[in-house]
Amino acid sequence: MRSKRVMFILGASFAAPLSAVAQTLPAPATPAPVLNSGDTAWMIVASMLVLMMTIPGAALFYGGMVRSKNLLSVMMQCFAITALVTVLWMLYGYSLAFSTQGMHAGVTNWHSVIGGLDRAMLAGLKPDTLYQTVPESVFVMFQLTFAIITPVLIIGAYAERMKFSAMLWFSGLWLTFVYLPVAHMVWSGPGSLLGDLGVLDFAGGTVVHINAGIAGLVACLVIGKRRGWPQTHMPPHNLGYTVIGASLLWLGWFGFNAGSAVAANGSAGMAMLVTQIATAAAAIGWTAVEWAIHKRASVLGIASGAVAGLVAITPAAGTAGPGGALLIGFVAGTVCFFTATRLKHKLGYDDSLDVFGVHAIAGIIGALLTGPFAAPKLGGFGTVTSPLLQLWIQAKGVGFTIVWSALLSWGILKLLDRTIGLRVDAEQEQMGLDIAEHEERAYNLT
Repeated sequence: MRSKRVMFILGASFAAPLSAVAQTLPAPATPAPVLNSGDTAWMIVASMLVLMMTIPGAALFYGGMVRSKNLLSVMMQCFAITALVTVLWMLYGYSLAFSTQGMHAGVTNWHSVIGGLDRAMLAGLKPDTLYQTVPESVFVMFQLTFAIITPVLIIGAYAERMKFSAMLWFSGLWLTFVYLPVAHMVWSGPGSLLGDLGVLDFAGGTVVHINAGIAGLVACLVIGKRRGWPQTHMPPHNLGYTVIGASLLWLGWFGFNAGSAVAANGSAGMAMLVTQIATAAAAIGWTAVEWAIHKRASVLGIASGAVAGLVAITPAAGTAGPGGALLIGFVAGTVCFFTATRLKHKLGYDDSLDVFGVHAIAGIIGALLTGPFAAPKLGGFGTVTSPLLQLWIQAKGVGFTIVWSALLSWGILKLLDRTIGLRVDAEQEQMGLDIAEHEERAYNLT
């Protein structure tokens, strides 16, 4: 017994100084990120795939659906936005979206809503600076392609009637005051407003599709209907372009969703698979409903259904399993058939190419269903333990994005309408924007 007491005293005498030394030692450093050539190669390809979604994907998809006299105007808008957003992204966009200056996990402040300007002009970017396991330059480029396509999506709502100058101003201001803050609030990491709330958005359900879809609805309400709509039939002038565009969107979306893993790993592989499943299910769902109601299946319908599925799976691509993807896609396809073909006529708003009816609605469906289908008990791969709680968190994220986008989009549009004017005059609209705005024709018979 005495020997045990001596050993205890000796142990305690050594333990005390060792404990003090341990408290003064620095914490183990976080391992520095290491470049992975496989991840880098995949992210370069993914960036090109997403850029392809805009030019030529969206340009052809939208261009085929407008009247022939407006084909070049839509393509020009897609091309011009690509150039404009690239410059703005370099000047300040990347910084406002992804700067983490002043951010702290669990702390809500101004930096939770918008980034700082410490990365303006891409300050600090060098060939060897990394974002996770890829060069930061590749990550900058990847996220730039998202920033490009989001205002491009809005084009479809005001197609065939907005001035080219007004479109440029709107796209630049909307990127600055609507897109960049939402991207920062969701994707910039610990300390971000919606990220800390627990909102799941793997590849842009809220940031891209709800954001753009709500802006599209506001835009078509503020700018007004096309002259003659809905009394005058305005069919797509070249559905072949639209199908080619939809096919390029489907292909490019693998970069959009699987690329959001920022790695060539199992998460990227699963994101690719569930994207394919959801898209196919939505195309079948839209076609089935259309066939049941109209006794025929349309080419425009199956293409639109596929896009609805692509949109809906976007926020869930990193967490949903194959079964969840199947249900998310089918629900999106069937619901969007009604919102794109019935709702706008019933409520009387002229969303020319169904930006709200497809992108906003499918985005909302996908964002909400991301919550429950991220749970392992429902076949997901997320860390969700309570599907209902996550559904409520997703609903708060959706509601916030709707209000943010609607209010700021309305303010920007009203400001432009009272200054430079939003809309071409009646004669120019009748003539077509190709001639009125660009003095060129898409088709010449000589």
